[in-house]
Amino acid sequence: MATVELRFSALPEHVRTARLVAAAVARRAGVDEAVLDEVRLAVGEACTRAVGLHQTGGITAPVQVVLIEEEKQFSIEVGDEAPHAVPGERAPGAAPSDDAETDEDEMGLAVISGLVDDVEVSAGEHGGLIRMTWPTTPPTAVTA
Repeated sequence: MATVELRFSALPEHVRTARLVAAAVARRAGVDEAVLDEVRLAVGEACTRAVGLHQTGGITAPVQVVLIEEEKQFSIEVGDEAPHAVPGERAPGAAPSDDAETDEDEMGLAVISGLVDDVEVSAGEHGGLIRMTWPTTPPTAVTA
């Protein structure tokens, strides 16, 4: 199992770099070429969401992206350190909910879910994690 870890300051200009790194590692891992655009878009959405949560919450910790290459699958985990509320409650220390912000967050998660068949979202008072997984194809043997 090969793993690549990327941490970047919560600034929008770093999201592009995360997308490029994710696509390059996904290609090397054996993710189908036809799916690489979806990988880029999904990682971009997840990283943009994490950056927004960090900026809104005044969090200076970096956004974390972990790229995990396993035998028959490739996973990307995007983590933030923003406190997330339990459904129906406010996040610890959060201001009263801004409907536009909540709608934007839900829209980002909907886009990711539309792009990736295997998505897990977890969140708590110490941060959130989006794990996206794609199947890989083994490299074909070249015969002479």
